[in-house]
Amino acid sequence: MKKLLAITSFFILSKHQAQTWKTEDQYIQNFASLAVEEMEKYHIPASITLAQGLLETGGGQSRLAQLGNNHFGIKCKETWTGKSMKHTDDAPNECFRVYDNPKESYEDHSKFLVERKHYAGLFNLDPKDYRAWAFGLKKAGYATNPKYAYILLSKIEKYKLYEFDNANSKEVVLTILKLYPELQNDSSFMAKLETKKEKQVRNIPSSMTAVAEKPQFVEVKSKLTALNEMLVKNHPNGGLKFVIAPEDTTIRFIANKFGISEGKIMKWNETTNQEVKKNAIVFLEPKNSDAVVETYTVVNGDDMYAIAQKFAIKLDKLYAKNRMNYGEEPKQGDIIYLQSKKPRS
Repeated sequence: MKKLLAITSFFILSKHQAQTWKTEDQYIQNFASLAVEEMEKYHIPASITLAQGLLETGGGQSRLAQLGNNHFGIKCKETWTGKSMKHTDDAPNECFRVYDNPKESYEDHSKFLVERKHYAGLFNLDPKDYRAWAFGLKKAGYATNPKYAYILLSKIEKYKLYEFDNANSKEVVLTILKLYPELQNDSSFMAKLETKKEKQVRNIPSSMTAVAEKPQFVEVKSKLTALNEMLVKNHPNGGLKFVIAPEDTTIRFIANKFGISEGKIMKWNETTNQEVKKNAIVFLEPKNSDAVVETYTVVNGDDMYAIAQKFAIKLDKLYAKNRMNYGEEPKQGDIIYLQSKKPRS
């Protein structure tokens, strides 16, 4: 238990007031873990489940969600024997399912898709292909709105819900904190996290004390500690400011940490991808037009982007110097020119 107390001291609850979040952000923070749990059990993309929940509940504010814990607008149908409530949707006073808690609603949503034949084709899709799932749901008749798929996609891409498609139930908290790093200073969220940890420990049998002393949140803590200790360095091949990611993270996390806009970091690093892999170089200012060395010999695993990052040179300049078309990649052993233009053969 002492080890647990040491772990939980990482989350300082008393010094900060709760952050005022927008309704949809709060919904994601509260229910992402349920979406990821369902993804693990039923292979439905967490991004799709969350986007549907956001849309159907208006960010958790709908009458069905607040009075009936119904997050997906599932109607009674002929097989439902549980509690119900009347609600006007496509027609007046329709019968909708009522659940004891949101978890039951998320579980029933998964079963609703799994057990009906007209959704069977969805489960042949890649569980990480949220676009295919969005259009597949519309085609299968989940909703009558002709723009349903596009609305789901707008939610997923606005809030980067695709991040949760690569998460698991042990790391979902880390993913939430990557998307919302300010939550570390939100006393309300962190207090809920503390309560969840305490319940998990209380529910572990005494014969599993060793497991209790090493909960899943140790990994979350260690990764966040590593990310928070990122230091700005000067690039040896150009004197530019940069960081090396000690763990998988996102551009948003780095932008928030160093007070630089996401757009600038993405522009300087010539990427449209939010994901930053462990050990990746991320520049905090624009790269140069030339490197400080004349040439480089390509080794196995190199591509033009990696070389551009390694030598702090702009990617378009690198392609131009080597008389290569954008997107073309070098072969092992090729000489890459980093200052002057490659001689014509």
